[in-house]
Amino acid sequence: MGRGRAKAKQTKVARELKYSSPTMDLDALQREIGSAAPRNGEAEDDYADPYAPTEDDEDEAAQRRYR
Repeated sequence: MGRGRAKAKQTKVARELKYSSPTMDLDALQREIGSAAPRNGEAEDDYADPYAPTEDDEDEAAQRRYR
């Protein structure tokens, strides 16, 4: 018992979130998006595969084949 008030509050908040249209500051959003530091063109490093074999790994594999 006693859940009625809490449920009513949750319902009220849910309705406000569902039906209200929050004001968006698009200028602030544009400034935030545009304020990122420019990249120097090295995007490949961001997505490099950490498990990809390196040149050292390939050399070791070649040496093992010839032993």
